[in-house]
Amino acid sequence: MKKTELYQQLKSNPKNVRFEHLCRIAEQFGFTGRGGKGSHRIYSKAGVRELLNFQDVEGMAKPYR
Repeated sequence: MKKTELYQQLKSNPKNVRFEHLCRIAEQFGFTGRGGKGSHRIYSKAGVRELLNFQDVEGMAKPYR
């Protein structure tokens, strides 16, 4: 699946995303896992100041607004 299709899929339904799927998508967009504690995973990318912080809640990614 193309990056634009993945992005649109996530954007259209952000409350129903599997945690592992979201982590794989971050890696496809060039982010690198930096670890995390407990149910959290943190990703970074050169040239991007913000970190991605994902939380696993029973296999689903916790949605934030």
